[in-house]
Amino acid sequence: MSELDKMRHEPPRTTEQVAAGTTPPPPTGNPNPAVVEEVGSRALSDALRSSFVIVKILMVALVILFFFSGIFTVPSGERAIILRFGRAVGTGDQQLLGPGLHWAFPSPIDEVVRIPIGEVQTVRSTAGWYQTTPEQEAAGNEQAQTGTLNPAVDGYTLTSDGNIIHVRTDVRYRIAQPLNYALNFVNASNVLQSAVDNAIFYASARYTAEQATRREREAVREAILQRVRDLVHQHQLGVTIEDAQVQIVPPLQVKQAFEMVSTAEIERRQSNDVARAYANRVLSTAKGEADAVINQGKTDANRMLALVASDAQYFRDQLPNYTANPHLFKARLQAESMTRILTNVQERVFALPTSPDGEKSELRMLLNPPPKRRLPEQQQR
Repeated sequence: MSELDKMRHEPPRTTEQVAAGTTPPPPTGNPNPAVVEEVGSRALSDALRSSFVIVKILMVALVILFFFSGIFTVPSGERAIILRFGRAVGTGDQQLLGPGLHWAFPSPIDEVVRIPIGEVQTVRSTAGWYQTTPEQEAAGNEQAQTGTLNPAVDGYTLTSDGNIIHVRTDVRYRIAQPLNYALNFVNASNVLQSAVDNAIFYASARYTAEQATRREREAVREAILQRVRDLVHQHQLGVTIEDAQVQIVPPLQVKQAFEMVSTAEIERRQSNDVARAYANRVLSTAKGEADAVINQGKTDANRMLALVASDAQYFRDQLPNYTANPHLFKARLQAESMTRILTNVQERVFALPTSPDGEKSELRMLLNPPPKRRLPEQQQR
């Protein structure tokens, strides 16, 4: 019997026997097809079982990651709104999410709209500005590209006197009503941009070119700012306008002529200021001198009045003495006057009073003889 026949007559070995090692494995060169097929099926089953476990773990991880990906944070300076399939979640003020952690379904189920309420934002209107680049503005070499303004590329506004000027406005604003700003408009910033464009055309049409570019620039700025606020209130944009910066310049083609006019206006204003200062100085000096003269006159008048009043009071006080004895009063008054007059006289003066009877008074003086002079011989001794 051949070796092949022997193997055919041997009882078949089971998989458990082969795994337990109770029977020797078949020869390598002559494998048992049934055993090989059983081992392959078991290995495939183990592999599939392991793959299913890995797939389950991955699915659980993806589900967890899916839910955790919906967690988001709202900073203190922002508010958020959740849009579920395009519709806001919640009603009224509940639609607005404050600072902190929040959760929403990931996209495309939910969409989180963030609204920066604490940030000052800026919208710029260049509808009335000429074509330029930031590099040209920084270098200060903006020049007219052609001899005339090109409406296809250059923006402009019309003034009340039919002239052309260029106006550019930067409006700073804050979001005051987030729900109106985010839900009432597809893009509220574009609506605000259109409002600013409307405001610059509205304000330019109410002033002449000279007023807008030189004399009433601040009034034009206030008109633009007020117009923007009116439109924001009318359309209920939900923003608060903080301030506006307005630039107004003439067309580049006539800029040099406007600069010459502005220079002449500045010189005229400076000359007027110098003349007014000189006039005020002269007037102040003249007024000071006039006040000094008036004050001196008032002082002299008061002193004179006081002196006259004093003399009058003195005469009133002396009137009873004069009435009682006029001759005695006159003699006493004359003596007092002579004493006052002759007080500082250096020479000897004698005054002879008149006697009451009209006769001349006699003045008798005792004069000593002059001293005798010594002879020269006596001086030598």
